[in-house]
Amino acid sequence: MRIVDVCAFYTPHGGGVRTYIERKLAVASAAGHEMIILAPGATNEVVVRDTNAIVATIPAPRLMFDRRYRYFGDERSLHRALDEWRPDVVEVSSPWSSASMVARWQGSARRSLIMHADPLSAYAYRWFRRFASIRTIDRGFDRYWQHLRRLDSSYDLVVAASADLSRRLTAGGLTKVVTNPMGVEPGVFSPSHRDEGLRRRMLAQCGLGPNALLLLGVGRLAPEKRWGMVIDAVVASATERPVGLLLIGEGRQRGRLESRAARAPQVVLGGQVRERGSLAAIMASSDALVHGCEAETFCMAAAEAKASGLPLIVPDAGGASDHASGAADRRYRSADGASLRDAILAASYVAGAPRRTPRSMDRHFDELFGSYEGLLSRQPLAA
Repeated sequence: MRIVDVCAFYTPHGGGVRTYIERKLAVASAAGHEMIILAPGATNEVVVRDTNAIVATIPAPRLMFDRRYRYFGDERSLHRALDEWRPDVVEVSSPWSSASMVARWQGSARRSLIMHADPLSAYAYRWFRRFASIRTIDRGFDRYWQHLRRLDSSYDLVVAASADLSRRLTAGGLTKVVTNPMGVEPGVFSPSHRDEGLRRRMLAQCGLGPNALLLLGVGRLAPEKRWGMVIDAVVASATERPVGLLLIGEGRQRGRLESRAARAPQVVLGGQVRERGSLAAIMASSDALVHGCEAETFCMAAAEAKASGLPLIVPDAGGASDHASGAADRRYRSADGASLRDAILAASYVAGAPRRTPRSMDRHFDELFGSYEGLLSRQPLAA
C-alpha cells in the first residue's frame, strides 16, 4: 500500500521526530509498502531514499516561535500534493490545522490521525491547573474538544502512544482511539554501553566525585518540558546529597536555562547529541533519567533510558509515567517541584540491575501498518 504521512513536525534538524521518521521509512520499505513523508519545507523537493521511501516537501512559512520549523499554510497546495501522490492511507501527525485540511481533502484514501502532540496538557493544563480542575479547564476549552470530535468523525483511526492520552481522548467523546506505544529504535540502546570512565568525566563536569548521583535530562529546551523546575529540584536535593544533572537538548529556552544553571555548578547544559551511539553511551553511563514534562504523548527519552537500564524519575501523568514500571523507578506529583526533589532524594542506581525488554519501534510500525491493511480490507466509506 502507499502511505502518505502529512508530517507537520518533520525537520532535518529534529531529534525524536526525525528518529521516528527515519525508522518508519526503513520499516515500511522493508515490508513492501510505499512510504512518502510529506512535510512543510522551503521549496518543492522530492528526495528518494530508495524505491519505496520518499521525503517530499512543499513550500511553507516558518513558525514564528521556532524558526527551525515550518507549517502547512496553504490548503490548496497540500490537496494538490495528495492528489498527485494518490495514497491508499493518509496519516496526519498533528491535531492542528493540517488535520482539518486533510479531513477536507476529497480523496478516497483512509485517514489516520497520529496524536504526536497533546496541546491541552502542554498548554492549557500547564497554564491553568493551579487555579482550576482538569474538568473545569476542559469545559473552558470545549471548542478544542469539539474540534477533536470533528476530526474523529472524519478519520478512520485516532492513534495515541500512551494509555493516559487514550483514556482522556475517549473520555472527551472520541470513538476511534487506539493505543499503540511507539517503542525504541532497535539495536542502539543497552546497559552494555555503560562506561564508568565516561560517568566519572560527566560527574567531574558537574564538579562532583564518583560517589555522587548523576541525573540525565534529555529533550527540547521548551517551557512545557519544565526544565527550570528540574534544575531547581536538583539544586534543592544537593543540600542533602551530592547530585549532578547533565541536560542534553536544544530549544528556545536555552538562554534562560543557562542563566539559571549558571548559579548551580552541579548542573551542566550540553547541546543536542545527534550521534545515536554517543547518546546511548551517555544514557547507559548515567545513574537515572529525570523528566519534567507531564504532556508527553509517549516520551522517547524515557523509553530509551529504560532500554539503557536506567531508573526513571518522572511525573505521574503523561507518556513518561507509562515507562515507570520498575522497583527503582520514581513517580512524583506532576508540576510539583517539592515532590520531584523528594523523588530525587529517594533515587538510587544499582549497576547491572534487571530491566524489562523494551518494546521495539519496529513492533509499533508493524501494528500500525497492520491496522491500515485492516482498514483497506473494509468496504469503502460512503461518499
